[in-house]
Amino acid sequence: MIRKHLRRILPSKRQIRENGTYARLFGKLLHNPRLWRLNRNSVARGVSVGMFIAFIPMPFQMLLAAAVAIAIGCNLPIAVVFVWISNPVTIPPLFYAAYKVGAVLLHQAPEAIEFQWTMEWILARLIDIWQPLLLGCAVLGLASAAVGNVLVRMIWYLQIMPRWYARRYRRMRRGGNSIP
Repeated sequence: MIRKHLRRILPSKRQIRENGTYARLFGKLLHNPRLWRLNRNSVARGVSVGMFIAFIPMPFQMLLAAAVAIAIGCNLPIAVVFVWISNPVTIPPLFYAAYKVGAVLLHQAPEAIEFQWTMEWILARLIDIWQPLLLGCAVLGLASAAVGNVLVRMIWYLQIMPRWYARRYRRMRRGGNSIP
């Protein structure tokens, strides 16, 4: 059930290979079958990669997620899709939360920051807040990657186990064995 749903919503191999940016950058590396597997381990690692990279404050996160997915051999489309946790709507609250976490971990008093979408403001404030921001991003990225990995494995297990037990029950009934 999970695989069918994922196959429906994720981009196909052909769609990603035909994307000019990915094809130019990664070429034949996209032909690795491990990047397209939809099993528990590959999907869980893809979620972890995407969620961790979503907290890295940099442009072109999708390309970084694709490169990491190729390097470790996890599901590429899942890694790229989960990067979109950080999008233009969610970036300010995510990075503000990361800044606050980093400030607390560095034993600094978090400043009340009024965010502005101007390059001048970002460059002027980044000098003051880069250390707590990056530390908070690393901590929240690792935490979200771990939680995402565990949740995917739990959901996968909960989807698979009833069918596994039903199949076992049917086998035991056909073989005439007693059912415990």
